[in-house]
Amino acid sequence: MAETLRNRVSQIMIGSAHALLDKIEDQAPEVMMEQAVRKVDVVIDEVRAELGKVAANRHLAQRQHTDLNQRHLDLTKQAEQAIALNRDDLARAVVTKQLDLEAQIPIIEASLTELIAQEKELSGFVDALLGKRRDMQGALEQFIASRSRMSSPAGTSSATNSAQAAVEKAGESFSRVFQRHTGLDACDQKMSATQEAQLKELDGLMQDQKIEARMAMLKVKP
Repeated sequence: MAETLRNRVSQIMIGSAHALLDKIEDQAPEVMMEQAVRKVDVVIDEVRAELGKVAANRHLAQRQHTDLNQRHLDLTKQAEQAIALNRDDLARAVVTKQLDLEAQIPIIEASLTELIAQEKELSGFVDALLGKRRDMQGALEQFIASRSRMSSPAGTSSATNSAQAAVEKAGESFSRVFQRHTGLDACDQKMSATQEAQLKELDGLMQDQKIEARMAMLKVKP
């Protein structure tokens, strides 16, 4: 995983709402919150894309590792056959190939171990970002609801104070997601509406499975 992408995920998870609170009098907080949610979506898409690449490389490494081990096993049988035929010259050539494979296998294994760790890390990032997004979306909906309840024209000062309080509450739910200098860039490639809907549906199913699994664990406890 590229260090810059890891940093961007970290910025989302430990950001600050202070920038939003500082600008509340000059800009629409609702719009700013929606923009922040969209920025999280951008990073989620980028992490998913990186996860796909790592998973593909891990699959290739596993296949290569399997092939090398199978070739090594086949060469062992060939060497035994050559020895049985008193063909030391052939056995020596087979052993030479085996030694070459034995030099390659640890490198493939190290690469495979690293790819597995990266895949696990990226999967964890996706789960964390989706959880953060749910918190942010919930806070945004609460803020919109609080704004809709402010209907008294005469209570401008009171309404402003209530709006600021609502934003502060939203900022807590966001876990201080917003930050003046997030460094988040626009995503160059956008998912199609169908792909995005399918991924959201899949995320929902996976979340439901995790919830049910946790519930089952709680029920079996004495």
